[in-house]
Amino acid sequence: MNMTHYMELLAVNQPWNLLLFMAVPVILAETVAITELYLLYTRNYASPVRTVNRAAGIAGGVYFTGVFLYLMTTAVIPLTGSGGWRGPADVLAVGFYLAGIVPLLGIALVDLGLVAKDRDEHGRMAVHAGLVALFLVVAHVAMIFGMMDPTLLTGAAAGGHGMH
Repeated sequence: MNMTHYMELLAVNQPWNLLLFMAVPVILAETVAITELYLLYTRNYASPVRTVNRAAGIAGGVYFTGVFLYLMTTAVIPLTGSGGWRGPADVLAVGFYLAGIVPLLGIALVDLGLVAKDRDEHGRMAVHAGLVALFLVVAHVAMIFGMMDPTLLTGAAAGGHGMH
């Protein structure tokens, strides 16, 4: 069976790529999501939980910006230029994975006070929660397409050729 570039990235150089490209961003995002539930329920925005939430949000946004830039320059641009994509599922998996930059950087910008600064703390947390939800959607769509045979959506038999 063929593998998407997304899954290949996670499978090679074990365990480092899995840790760097999946575990770190997901653990930071899940820390934000879990602490977010507590904060929205209690509205205790002066608690140590908010400090953890803010630190994980900023770290996640900054970290994933580095991942995004690295993968764009070392994978996406070269694959696009050479016609090396393995099929539509391949492009969708990588595209949705990289789309995580929007919510993760957005969370960091909210936490740094650069976005939604005209809102009160609860209003900023509402924006924050929406961005967390968006990250969960794009990350799961990336995982679903990433686990597919990349040729599946082409109508070609497995073992098909690159997408030109």
